[in-house]
Amino acid sequence: MPDAPCRTRLGGMSRLPALPRRAALVAPLLLARPAGAAPGPAGGWPALARDALAPIQAAMAAAEGPVLLKSFTTERREDFDRVHAEVAFTYDNALAALALLAGGERALASRIAEALRLVQEQDRHWRDGRLRNAYPAGRVFPEAPRSARPPGWWDAARGQWLEDGYQAGSAAGPMAFVILLWTALGDPPFRRAAERAADWLEGLSAPAGYRGGMIGHEPSPDPLPWVSTEQNLDLSIAFARLGRAEAAAHAAAFVRAMWQPAEGRFAMGLTPEGAVNRGSALDANLWPALAWPDRGLERALDWVLARHGLPSGAPPEEIEGLDFDDDRDGVWLEGTAQAALLLRRLGREAQALRFAATIARHRRPDGWIAAASVPWLTTGLGTGLQPGAADFLYPARGHLAANAWAVLAARDASPFG
Repeated sequence: MPDAPCRTRLGGMSRLPALPRRAALVAPLLLARPAGAAPGPAGGWPALARDALAPIQAAMAAAEGPVLLKSFTTERREDFDRVHAEVAFTYDNALAALALLAGGERALASRIAEALRLVQEQDRHWRDGRLRNAYPAGRVFPEAPRSARPPGWWDAARGQWLEDGYQAGSAAGPMAFVILLWTALGDPPFRRAAERAADWLEGLSAPAGYRGGMIGHEPSPDPLPWVSTEQNLDLSIAFARLGRAEAAAHAAAFVRAMWQPAEGRFAMGLTPEGAVNRGSALDANLWPALAWPDRGLERALDWVLARHGLPSGAPPEEIEGLDFDDDRDGVWLEGTAQAALLLRRLGREAQALRFAATIARHRRPDGWIAAASVPWLTTGLGTGLQPGAADFLYPARGHLAANAWAVLAARDASPFG
């Protein structure tokens, strides 16, 4: 099936459709607060936790049984909306269930976890424990064997139903987050599903760490030969939860090897050719300090604040949010929430509250937090659809993962335990 624009997580990064770049907005203007305003959202952390969780709860209430939630709002008629009209990303849904669990909604979290178990069991082709990167949003029926498919859309110009190759594939990081969810719940069916997923993931082992997974459609998807710091961090925790000490150690050793002591931060991982990818990624630098506290890794947070913080040039104590990359053309709300959680864990409450206020200001009237503070947030990366072009953008659409990370930050709850 032909490929088309997609969103992916390569080493903790997300890929969006190749869309025309909109006129840039000045991010600091979007961040402005009234003079004298307190450095935090109205109502503090409890209000942010309640407000960020509310649309997730409402989406669950609108459905019955095992269900996967749509990842982005798609209210306009652009390519992004067409391609993402039914997309429920696996990572976003695992994260949303962890947020529900942190909010005391175990029954709702279990419904998402069961939907993920069913799509693993009912895949239209695979029987080896892998999960795809995305599925159609909505109810998953246990009585519908071999029915789980990737999401797709109708292309009227071609007269074809299309499915994206990334969404049909299986990346290591999203699967690791599903294992984190299943093991957090701990029910025997979820534990069995987690073991099956881990069996497949161990097959991605490389001399250093674990490779990225597979991309493309059955029966012969292509391997993702790069090795990601963020995804190996995810895997190290997931394997450890299952008592797979050797696999956990192999992944953890790779993460440690990516530490750049002179700069006090992590590299993104290895390129397909085996060279160190020295780019700067938020999750590769924030998540190890969340997962492994008291190891001196919090220095990486200061790297992120210095190179991704907005307004540009502001001292650390005045930063309002974080960009995905270092061009600082807008705020990436999901990453800002991740940093808020780490700031809280490190006792830097005032700065965490500033980030929380930014998150709250980008909560839309429908309750969903925007993925980005500007219409199309650049990342400096490419989708591969236009060789050599940095066409990988985040939209100012409501985003399930942004809400979920906001809940985790407000509840002071880490997905890594």
